[in-house]
Amino acid sequence: MSDGAGSRMGVAGALSLSVTSSVAIVICNKYLISTLGFFFATTLTSWHLMVTFFTLYVAQRLRFFEPKPIDARTVISFGLLNGISIGLLNLCLGFNSVGFYQMTKLAIIPFTVVLETIFLNKKFSQSIKASLMVLLVGVGIASVTDLQLNLLGSIIAALTIAATCVGQILTNQIQRRLKVSSTQLLYQSSPYQSAVLLVTGPFVDKLLTKRDVFAFNYTVEVVAFIALSCSIAVCVNFSTFLVIGTTSPVTYQVLGHLKTCLVLSFGYIILKDPFSARNVAGILIAIFGMGLYSYYSVAESRKKTEAAISLPVAAQMIEKDSAPLLGAKGSPRPENKSEDSFDYMPRTAKSAFTGR
Repeated sequence: MSDGAGSRMGVAGALSLSVTSSVAIVICNKYLISTLGFFFATTLTSWHLMVTFFTLYVAQRLRFFEPKPIDARTVISFGLLNGISIGLLNLCLGFNSVGFYQMTKLAIIPFTVVLETIFLNKKFSQSIKASLMVLLVGVGIASVTDLQLNLLGSIIAALTIAATCVGQILTNQIQRRLKVSSTQLLYQSSPYQSAVLLVTGPFVDKLLTKRDVFAFNYTVEVVAFIALSCSIAVCVNFSTFLVIGTTSPVTYQVLGHLKTCLVLSFGYIILKDPFSARNVAGILIAIFGMGLYSYYSVAESRKKTEAAISLPVAAQMIEKDSAPLLGAKGSPRPENKSEDSFDYMPRTAKSAFTGR
């Protein structure tokens, strides 16, 4: 099997794992919340990340992968940023209507495109932009209902978009620039993500639900479904880092909206949730947009590969030497012993942590 075919199969496997595990955890958590009354989403997420870390710790002790040390300042800042992003997502849902929350999630794609265009010099063709627009319109029709605005909720939504976009872009860039795998990065950063949510989760959940997570009645059934949720979350967290690292933050967001459509469809078919012609039309438009995005992404990737193969060696060397610091996938980096330090990170990535 050629490297290209193997790479495509790897990406397909990552996408499939992400979709399957995400839909499974939504079903599990929906049962926890709607049937068992466990409304403490932020605290539950901290447990997800803690179990993920211990699972990866056991895996590396059994030599399933080799841990690669990353500069402490990089991994701590990255972990804290992602932990804050998760907390903000829950706060955004708590302080806004469901419709406005869905609009916030939809806004992540265009803001990611803008950030990558400005700071990473990444080019998005008109075809890709048009397909993303079709996708967003479809998901909006299918999922956005009431739009109730308030000042505090809008501020939290803006912070959520910023933290999520920067966190996902850095997930991609750290893996590519420091040559670490998704498993290595998740293993290094998950303790810090979990720590943020372990400390803040009970307070956030009490603010949103007016209930105390420590006073909840933990029956055998509740504990069993929490354990199941944490087990599925290991796959969700791993596949998230894997998809972003092997594709791009925009592709991951597109995949996220596919999950939304699948969850809506599952709710209608299995759970008999209320559904309308508008929901059906929105899902069909969204799926059409995803198909367009996939088609144009593959076509443009194939063109780039063919162009690179057809270039003479000398031209390829010149192109490599002139590649931007945060170029496309596969852009080379100098062989240097200090590559794994935070100082090697591009200035645009550092500024997300330091403000400079």
